[in-house]
Amino acid sequence: MAIFNVFKRRKKPERKEAKEKPKKEARASSEVKPAEKSGGKPTEAKSEAKFIPSQKRKIGGAWWLLKELHVTEKATDLTKQNQYVFKVWQDANKIEIKKAVEDLYGVNVVSVRVVKVPRRKRRLGKIKGWRKGYKKAIVRLKEGQKIEVLPR
Repeated sequence: MAIFNVFKRRKKPERKEAKEKPKKEARASSEVKPAEKSGGKPTEAKSEAKFIPSQKRKIGGAWWLLKELHVTEKATDLTKQNQYVFKVWQDANKIEIKKAVEDLYGVNVVSVRVVKVPRRKRRLGKIKGWRKGYKKAIVRLKEGQKIEVLPR
C-alpha cells in the first residue's frame, strides 16, 4: 500500500500565499479615495507597479509576423515599382503587416495587398502528399524609399 502514496499530490502552502498577495495588492491599487472635505473630486490611488512593455512588445508583431522576404523573379520585378513581397503568418491582417514593416524597416507603407496561396496536391510515385500553402503580402512603399532585400 505504500506504493500508492507516491502518486498522491501534496498541497504546498507557499503557492497559495504567493497567489493571494498579488490579489490583495490589486484590490488596494484600484480603490478610490473618498472626496476631500473641501469638495474636491475623488482621486484614484496611484499603483506602484506600472506595466513596462518589453522590447518585443514595443516592436509589436514585427519580430514574428513577417516570416521572410519572398524572393522570386516576379518579386524582384516589383521592387522597381516600389513593391516588396513578404511571406507572413496565416493570422496576419493588413493593418498588422503595415505596422510591422514600418517598425522593422523604418519606411512609410502606402498600401498592402494580401494573397493566400492554397496548398497543392503532389505525388511522387505511389506516395501522395500536399505542398504547404502560405500567405504573402505585397507591400507598396512611399516614393523614394527602399528596403535592402539582400544586404551587401
